[in-house]
Amino acid sequence: MPADRGSSVLTIDELAEYLKISKSTLYKLAQEGSVPGQKVGKHWRFPKEAIDEWLRQRGPTTPPKK
Repeated sequence: MPADRGSSVLTIDELAEYLKISKSTLYKLAQEGSVPGQKVGKHWRFPKEAIDEWLRQRGPTTPPKK
């Protein structure tokens, strides 16, 4: 089920699109435990509510000063 249909659990593809990052970066974050999610068999699943809370907790970021 695509994320835009109100799915509460996101796949790696859906979450990469949602966060606007590459799948390889997301796999790395997931394997490190840096992003909330769990492996179900061979596939990663991410609760959207947990992802949104994780983003809120990280707060706004500012680019480094040059």
